[in-house]
Amino acid sequence: MIMSITPNSGTRSDWAFQAENVTKTYDGEVFANDAITIEVEPGEVYGLLGPNGAGKTTFVKQVIGLLKPTSGSIRVGPYDLVEDPDVARQLCSYLPQAQMPIQSFKMHEAVHITGLIRGGPSDAVRARGDALIEALDLTEWRDTLGHKLSGGVRRLVGFIMTTVWPGKIVILDEPTNDVDPRRRRLLWDQIRLLGSDGAAVFLVTHNVLEAEKAVDRLAIINEGRLIAQGTPSSLKLDDRGRLRLQLMLRPGNGIPELPGLVQHHARVGNNLMMVIDETDAGAGIAWAQQMMEAEVAEEYALGATTLEDVYIRLTGRTSQDDS
Repeated sequence: MIMSITPNSGTRSDWAFQAENVTKTYDGEVFANDAITIEVEPGEVYGLLGPNGAGKTTFVKQVIGLLKPTSGSIRVGPYDLVEDPDVARQLCSYLPQAQMPIQSFKMHEAVHITGLIRGGPSDAVRARGDALIEALDLTEWRDTLGHKLSGGVRRLVGFIMTTVWPGKIVILDEPTNDVDPRRRRLLWDQIRLLGSDGAAVFLVTHNVLEAEKAVDRLAIINEGRLIAQGTPSSLKLDDRGRLRLQLMLRPGNGIPELPGLVQHHARVGNNLMMVIDETDAGAGIAWAQQMMEAEVAEEYALGATTLEDVYIRLTGRTSQDDS
């Protein structure tokens, strides 16, 4: 039975999300999550970042009641999600990374049925569903069966199904997968509006550069542990006074011998990303130009450090490694 909780009932502070020392072990030895503590206020868009296998999915499954923590607590407002996983599934809306099974449904049918299952009144669900379809520029496929939709459009339909009657917590796992650039921008607008309407939004993503623009705060999880948490700006404090030097290597070339001014680096494909001190900008440019003259590289770029550089420094890999 669905509880009678509408998306905007109660004050914001009544519905804070609190996970305290959440630990999940297997066989008493393997830590999938190790004492993770996170607090998210309604209205926040909160990012969960980390490499594959870092423990993000395990944490999410405990939030929505599919796994029980070995120890620790998870609460939303007055509700204990560990003790009552049925409540967890009612309070949380979840978009998994896998595509929604909507092959035999028209777009608007899949959205409407999901909203009714979530406990929304039929007219309100239909009106919100149509508004989301229009906002994401999907009207031309409103009456199209799911098996005829492209992967990107199906991903957006999954987002609408998840949020047409959202819970207090909305969890989105890689929501922009396969979505074209224009509709991706529309999708980020709708994610921000979820927060404005009072939901606490968890954004699980590998796209660090997009997350930097969309989230209010974030946590970086690695090897089951929360290793950093804060606003994008606060997490970049340790990189203040540093610059990102990017070198596009010619295909087939390995990483050249790096000068001492490079503080840390990572390679994705032929793209070599390095962090240097801003006082070494001139020397960094001169070295990059030498690499181009030696035909080691095709081009270079120098700019401000990003959240991606923080991610590299903390995890030892890039977010693209996990795509």
